Amino acid sequence: MADDSFALSCPAPALAEERIQLAHGSGGRATERLLDAVFRPAFANPALDRRHDGARLAIDGPLAFSTDSYVVRPLVFPGGDIGSLAVNGTVNDLAMCGARAEYLSAGFILEEGLDIATLRAVVDSMRAAAAAAGAAIIAGDLKVVDHGKADGMFINTSGIGRIVARGVIEPQAIRPGDAVIVSGDIGRHGIAIMATREGLGFESAIVSDCASVAGPALALCESGLAVHCLRDLTRGGLAGALCEIAETAGLAVEIDEALVPVRDDVRAACELLGLDPLHVANEGRFVIFVPAAEAAAAVETCRRFPVAVGARIVGAVAAAPAGRVTARSAIGVRRVVDMLSGDQLPRIC
Repeated sequence: MADDSFALSCPAPALAEERIQLAHGSGGRATERLLDAVFRPAFANPALDRRHDGARLAIDGPLAFSTDSYVVRPLVFPGGDIGSLAVNGTVNDLAMCGARAEYLSAGFILEEGLDIATLRAVVDSMRAAAAAAGAAIIAGDLKVVDHGKADGMFINTSGIGRIVARGVIEPQAIRPGDAVIVSGDIGRHGIAIMATREGLGFESAIVSDCASVAGPALALCESGLAVHCLRDLTRGGLAGALCEIAETAGLAVEIDEALVPVRDDVRAACELLGLDPLHVANEGRFVIFVPAAEAAAAVETCRRFPVAVGARIVGAVAAAPAGRVTARSAIGVRRVVDMLSGDQLPRIC
């Protein structure tokens, strides 16, 4: 990358400005000072120390690769911030492929006027999240745009991971009779963002579930269990993930709504706001498809990890009707669960 890459340099100078004052597209000394003061000290590692246009990797296959961009508003929310979200999101995407994240890149689009303290906090969150995942941020890019053009900050992360799963994990691998397992309570991230953004004062604070789920996901992959499919429950929530998987596999999924874990405060907030918890986004939850005979062992494996201690079986796969997801209520009434045509809550991840 060019002079705005994250290559390591001399000890970071003090940054006098409290807010980013770079003009749109500016570079040179001003950009270098920002990189030296904030990014390079946080992400320092041998790959960055070479200060080149890209990183050289020594990694054997098979590999998984993923990329995603994050535009959450507000930048900081109960339970996390855009930095931890960006790292955990890509780590989780790789884990859903049965891969352990090893290398990440990070691209930043910063808005002129962004508070430097906020930027430092976000970068520190990224460093901590990457370290917890055992991954290194080895390449990056920085751009600054005019005030009012980027909600403060946008981040893109890409990741490469080594596949540890013994079989192919994908929607086409699921089979009729498979159990559907959810790793924990759903809906907290979307409601936490909405409450913070709109200044809603609920009786109890609702904290996002933003976290890495690589621990339980990779433990499943290495357990010897026949893991057919994994999917993290981000935009579109549990409903969106199940609809995508059912359509891709050409099979049906039925869940029991009484078994889907939803915290009482989240359920109450959804009722107040007219939202369906099945459609509300999560950032630390995933769904698992395994043969019914192995479902209990899969739940037990997940529950060894704090992030998945609430794992439970919530449904099953059927042969037909192809591509349909249904939910059975506590009184036995079935309803079709569709994928929303738009986001219930925009700018949440």
